[in-house]
Amino acid sequence: MLKFIQKPLLMLLLFPLGLFAQNEKLTVSGYVKDNKNGEGLIGASVFVKELLTGTTTNTYGFYSLTLPKGNYTLVITSVGYRKSFRDIKLNDQNITLNVELQEDGQELEEVVVTGKREDDNVKEIEMSVNKVEMKTIKKIPALLGEVDLVRAIQLLPGVSTVGEGATGFNVRGGAVDQNLVLLDDAPVYNSSHLFGFFSIFNPDAVKDVKLIKGGIPAQYGGRASSILDVRMKEGNAKNLEVNGGIGFIFSRLSIEAPIIKDKASFIVAARRSYADILAKPFLTGNNANTKFNFYDLTAKVNYNINQNNTVFLSGYFGRDVFGNQFGFNWGNSTLSARWNHVFSSKLFLNTTAFYSNYDYLLDSDLENVRPNNRFRWTSNIENLSFKPDFTYYISPNNTLTFGGQVLTYSFTPGSATASSQSDVRSFGSPPKDGVEYSAYIGNEWKVSPKLSLQYGIRFSKYDYKSSEDVYYERKFVGFSDTYPSGYDLVTKVNDKNKILQSYSNFEPRFNLKLETGENSSIKASYNRMTQYIHLMSNTAAATPLDVWTSSTNNIKPQLTDQVALGYFKNFGENEYETSLEVYYKDFQNQIDYADRANLFLNPTFEKDLMFGKGRAYGVELFVKKNKGKLTGWTSYTLARTERQVEGLNKGNWYPNRFDRTHTLNVVGQYELNKKWSFGANFAFISGVPYSLPERQGVVEGLTYGITEGGVRGNIRVPVYNRLDISATKKNKKALFGKGESEWVFSIYNLYNRRNPFSIYTQPKTSTATAGSQQQAEEVVKSEAVRLSIIGSLIPSVTYNFKF
Repeated sequence: MLKFIQKPLLMLLLFPLGLFAQNEKLTVSGYVKDNKNGEGLIGASVFVKELLTGTTTNTYGFYSLTLPKGNYTLVITSVGYRKSFRDIKLNDQNITLNVELQEDGQELEEVVVTGKREDDNVKEIEMSVNKVEMKTIKKIPALLGEVDLVRAIQLLPGVSTVGEGATGFNVRGGAVDQNLVLLDDAPVYNSSHLFGFFSIFNPDAVKDVKLIKGGIPAQYGGRASSILDVRMKEGNAKNLEVNGGIGFIFSRLSIEAPIIKDKASFIVAARRSYADILAKPFLTGNNANTKFNFYDLTAKVNYNINQNNTVFLSGYFGRDVFGNQFGFNWGNSTLSARWNHVFSSKLFLNTTAFYSNYDYLLDSDLENVRPNNRFRWTSNIENLSFKPDFTYYISPNNTLTFGGQVLTYSFTPGSATASSQSDVRSFGSPPKDGVEYSAYIGNEWKVSPKLSLQYGIRFSKYDYKSSEDVYYERKFVGFSDTYPSGYDLVTKVNDKNKILQSYSNFEPRFNLKLETGENSSIKASYNRMTQYIHLMSNTAAATPLDVWTSSTNNIKPQLTDQVALGYFKNFGENEYETSLEVYYKDFQNQIDYADRANLFLNPTFEKDLMFGKGRAYGVELFVKKNKGKLTGWTSYTLARTERQVEGLNKGNWYPNRFDRTHTLNVVGQYELNKKWSFGANFAFISGVPYSLPERQGVVEGLTYGITEGGVRGNIRVPVYNRLDISATKKNKKALFGKGESEWVFSIYNLYNRRNPFSIYTQPKTSTATAGSQQQAEEVVKSEAVRLSIIGSLIPSVTYNFKF
């Protein structure tokens, strides 16, 4: 099918270049920024009054408009800011026009649900995209009063999670590893602290949040389901600014200030939990030195060299620590260096180089008190990348994007050492390496005032190699108790660092928008995504100790094809925003696991893998109120996600472990006055499927579950529902009699519901009589147990300040 798609796409890409190549035109370009802190405004509108056309600023606040010679009035707008009118004369040469917008105090008294233009959901070609401002996220009631980005996006349509305490999130039937989470362009492999209860993103350091569920542009690749693009603040380039908060579970502090006013600035933000410090007086004996905390540090510096060159350097460093003498820790580290260069008023370049590392450690002797009697397990995934991205502004109606990337992977799926006295043994899975090469080209073309197209193609190539002397090839031996997957592995000799397997894929992308009225439009999209890395997890939910691994000669890359159709309409001068989307996703090369699969420290774990196909389809309804004292949204998703794997569930389709049929979220905020505001959110979600044995066997008095044909998803956990509320009281002054401050009072799980997380079986011992002499004996049976992670309401108080 792809060969029939590629040629028309290339013709479409080339056609507008000739169509708009005219000489009697000049260009106005520049940056739109916040006049208070110098931050570039993303998605600000630059509109030409006389021509009824315009553009929006990119991720860095840059815009470009190529127009016929003449005099024009530009109207520059962004929600939450006052309109700015600028008269320009395009007669002899191109013009550079930088604009700083002033915050609209009246607008800010209302909760603005999103920072984009009021009618972007209708007018822009993007679909299946949600942008949520940090101002809105901070008003959503949260666990222990702590603002959380990842929990906030789980309130959007098409987004869910396996349950409380689960790492990551799921989008439109995709697994946790199928989401590309970017922090200033660097990938983050575990977006959670404290086993999923909090995210790694410090709210005081985040500038912009964008979730792309479908219609994914050509510049994004590497994951099969979604993109979560998080951009950090650049730092206040005009004045010193301090933000912070003190809560029940952790405190945070951020400092941003100019290094050279209006040219260079920085931001540093830090958080640290202190549950272990508060609990220390109550811990005695062997538990006195128990550690359970997390911390993170986010930093960024930028320097505006001149009008055409700006450089950025940003990093994130975070870690979770749990345990006493025996324990574990895990953490992310990222470092991004970026260079923005304006070649001309029409050509913009962003070049990014980044380093990313995710690692975890499991150690039986964290305190190093028994060095000769120890077990230590480590695992990590590491990236290095170079990525140039070009934007060429052909005309107000036509924008071309192109670029490429080289991305290296280094995998340590699991490496362990065990020592007992003088005997030291090392074992685990062999390291793996890969290199992903990609190039893309895309075009956004406004064919007419009503019709817009966005199309492109991405090519990716992946080379897999191993530094070990051997590799394994799967061989089908038939399904049996010894080989539940049906496969065994054959060892073959390999030259070190030789490329063992190469994969290449074309990934076409296409979006269409047709305006059907002043405030309504129909949109359609198609995209293919390829993913060359995999998260090995056969537990009820992903955990920090799951294994990342490469596509190999045995593990093919995951492929996803998605089509979506949506209707978008606004009411009451954009006060109400509505959308209805339907989607269908086809998954190839999906991984499941044989019964009793061993994934950890197992050099031959690939024999326990089973491969098949998947499908996901659903309907998403979204209604949002953007203005007034009462704002918020309601989202409802009706969805299904299934897999079919030979050797499992008798070859029939079965629901995936993160399948949820119904998901309803209601979010509301009410501004009573300048001093008090209130928030609430309600969730009602179908239970996820689980697999329980169909019958039991007994060996030496102990029961074990028996399934026929690898049964999957034969029961469901009961429905999940929860109500959270919050109240915010703003104070006139903050610390030292300056700035602003507020108290946030919240209750999580207001009506004290014990929502189930999972269902499992465990042995149950009972006394029975047997034999002619009625002697009592113990009989071991099994019982089903329902596990709840949070089983009660949780009140909290947080103090936030800014000066």
